[in-house]
Amino acid sequence: MSGLLRTGAEGAPDDVPSTTTVVPPAFPGAVAPLAWPGTEPLEALLTVLGDASDAPAEVRSLATLPVLASRGPGTDRVGRTAALLDGLPVELGPHGWRLTDHEGSDVERARAAWREDLDALAIASVGWSGELVVEAVGPWSLAASLWLARGDRALSDAGAVSDLGAALAESLARHVRDVVRQTPGAHVTVLLAEPLVGQVVAGVIPTFSGHARLRAVPRPRVLEVLEPVVAAMHAARARVVVHVGTAVGGVAPAVLAGADGVGLDVGPWDERRWETIATAVERGVELWQGLPPARVSSCTGPDVAGLAALVSDPWRRVGLPVGDLTRVVLHETLGEVRVDPVPPVPRSTDDARTSARNLRRAALLLAERAAG
Repeated sequence: MSGLLRTGAEGAPDDVPSTTTVVPPAFPGAVAPLAWPGTEPLEALLTVLGDASDAPAEVRSLATLPVLASRGPGTDRVGRTAALLDGLPVELGPHGWRLTDHEGSDVERARAAWREDLDALAIASVGWSGELVVEAVGPWSLAASLWLARGDRALSDAGAVSDLGAALAESLARHVRDVVRQTPGAHVTVLLAEPLVGQVVAGVIPTFSGHARLRAVPRPRVLEVLEPVVAAMHAARARVVVHVGTAVGGVAPAVLAGADGVGLDVGPWDERRWETIATAVERGVELWQGLPPARVSSCTGPDVAGLAALVSDPWRRVGLPVGDLTRVVLHETLGEVRVDPVPPVPRSTDDARTSARNLRRAALLLAERAAG
């Protein structure tokens, strides 16, 4: 097994020092779905927190602050995060969210949705304690998703990127403190969604016209903006997971930034990819593994064992000790952060609960393998 965090052709540094000190968890974990159907946050939270409390003792069952995108503009990933930013007005334009001189009405709707979420959380979490995941778009995927008021993506302007990173660090830390005030029993993990960071580093993000690509961002610059955001979350007493989508090249910056975990959506076997994952795990970082829905057979039901094998098989193949499967947290695949707000895929509450139940059952299988 390689002792280096390799990042492929994108040119990351080979040697990544250990910057994260994490107490190894006792059991593998499973995260409730972030995307939730419906428009009633209290109903969603009562379901999510209740199901998390009923999980097997051998599984870390992480509840979520659900994202109810069916409520309309401002409840999509980019809009929710942009609405938190102090001092950086945004509005919803024809091509998506953009920085502007004056806030649009959609921002107030987004903030009203956040207030509804926090009020519902205060009610639903009375007497509850446990791990709670709050999602926000990370600084680089946010810069690649927001447009300038008169120009291209915010990513094209180094000053705008710096302003976004600073505003996100301050505003998201304040939001975490608001969550903790509403739910004193919550141990908060911030999931920073950075699925576009690999494209940012590779220089493949298209310009407004689509006829060219924005210049690649050097990895030291990626770290320069990401690290203060992670540090601000730690200062707010939250753990941080940086989810890089499918781009394993984002693992090194996440580790260097001090993240407690790195998230990756599952992919086909790739030795260099798993060597990178293995080195991160060996340095004390959790692997948050995004999984697709379980395959369902009319005879045997959902293939939960198949979900678990998507992690345990390459884990063994790369030479990681099975006992370290306790560092794995399973969740639904993150998917894309879209520049244009799109309607969510229709989904029922039963579907979401089934997904969460399958992930917990898969995590239980990993716990059995770790103990064996």
